[in-house]
Amino acid sequence: MLNPRLGQLTDYPFRRLARLLEPLAPPAALAPIDLSIGSPLHPTPELLKRTLAAHAEEWNRYPPITGTPAFRTAVADWLRARFALPEGMIDPDRHVLPVAGTKEALFMLPQVLMPAPSARPPAILMPNPFYNVYLGGAVMAGAEPVLLPVSAAGGHLPDLEALPEALLARTLLFYLCSPANPQGAAATPGYLARVLDLARRFGFLLLVDECYSEIYTAGPPAGALTAAAAAGGRLDHLIVCHSLSKRSSAAGLRSGFVAGDEDVIGGFAHLRNYAAAVQPLPVLATAVALWRDEEHVAHNRGLYQDKHRLAAERLAGRYGHVVPAGGFFLWLDVGDGEAVARRLWTEAALRVLPGGYIGRPGGDGALPGSDYIRLALVHDRATTEEALDRLVRTLG
Repeated sequence: MLNPRLGQLTDYPFRRLARLLEPLAPPAALAPIDLSIGSPLHPTPELLKRTLAAHAEEWNRYPPITGTPAFRTAVADWLRARFALPEGMIDPDRHVLPVAGTKEALFMLPQVLMPAPSARPPAILMPNPFYNVYLGGAVMAGAEPVLLPVSAAGGHLPDLEALPEALLARTLLFYLCSPANPQGAAATPGYLARVLDLARRFGFLLLVDECYSEIYTAGPPAGALTAAAAAGGRLDHLIVCHSLSKRSSAAGLRSGFVAGDEDVIGGFAHLRNYAAAVQPLPVLATAVALWRDEEHVAHNRGLYQDKHRLAAERLAGRYGHVVPAGGFFLWLDVGDGEAVARRLWTEAALRVLPGGYIGRPGGDGALPGSDYIRLALVHDRATTEEALDRLVRTLG
């Protein structure tokens, strides 16, 4: 009775990690520190608490699938200011749609695009390693996931010049994450312009996951909408995803949005009427307040920047560490990610994610990321400092 496509999905990384570490015990003298999950642990903004409480009387009303005018306008205003877009490029009523966290959108959008069944399914491109939802969205829609290896030598972004035209001609969607999870690499304006041009030339959707765009270490990363503005302001073949989860340390609010191609937004709204959770009115009102406030975002970003500086001091060139352009992960080359994850658990009570758990073997059998571990700098500074000290003492 089960859908056979489920068999094409690998176990979620954290289930694999649980099985890896379950037979092992950490040192009794050390309190375990979990660095494996990118779940923001910074304090919830007071603005969120106040606004949610102020709208408590609205929980008894069904919200509209497209959100409120106030939400869509706040998003359009934020996009225009953040990415220096021309006035009128983002129409709140045609180009913006709220979602219950961007995970939902990343998974469901391939279903909006899938053509009628054919002898060979269309391709969906994604970086390798990848956020597992990309793979799930492609597989469960009935597309062929095509994994594009990334490495430090290539800036941790897919090599656009290596994509055959025959592959691009049958591509339905291209997932791109910038800043990237797990490496923190940010696409340049030139890179974004090139991949958007490919999307338009070959007729696929460029779906850019920008959920880490507001957690940066130097300057704000470029956005795909800026590339679209530079190319004349059209939004066809482009969707960007943003969320309050990382930006506002509000993962439990489950509030994000997609913006871009009007036809795709309309089709997605139609599908969401059948399949998705709508945003409650108190959540939408809270999201409006958060998108219109940058003070809490700057404070949150500063906490991560401080921990990245701390990591640079503690690691000092070890394990191939570089300060990422964005995000809150460390991507460390330790030779054998799985073996080191076991060692850090049994010797230092540190729970880290083997890099190979967020990748799949390529055509040559190599598993991108298998030499790495991923650490999430989501704890407070003192806990992060203790974790980094334990890591260095253990690995040398």
